[in-house]
Order: sequence, then C-alpha cells, then structure tokens
Amino acid sequence: MDKNIEKWSTMKEVQEYLGVGRESIMQWISKRNMPAYKVGRLWKFKLSEVDDWIRSGGAAESSEEKDS
Repeated sequence: MDKNIEKWSTMKEVQEYLGVGRESIMQWISKRNMPAYKVGRLWKFKLSEVDDWIRSGGAAESSEEKDS
C-alpha cells in the first residue's frame, strides 16, 4: 500500500482543523462548493482539497453575506 495516499477526514476532524462549527461547513458545502464527499450518511473530506479551496478564497465572506 502506498504510504503517500492521503486519508479521508471526518466532519469532526475538519471542524477541529478549521476551528468552525458544523453549520458553517454544511453551508460552505451547499453554497460555496467546498470539496466534500457523501459516503452513506457521512461527509468525508481530503484536507489538501479543503486547504486549496480556502486558499482560492472559497471561505472568504462575500459582500452579500456581510449585508444580511
């Protein structure tokens, strides 16, 4: 088995990694195309993809959200 294969992360691990709550992550998945994969009833993530998404501005506040 290749030791360089990145393991899948759980919702809880991503919450801890980013320091945000479950609701924020669920909104990012539905409204901002956060990279996430549904496996049965569970959400799974690759932290490298989440990092790339954040660096590209995926989690940045939009002007319409600041107004509401």
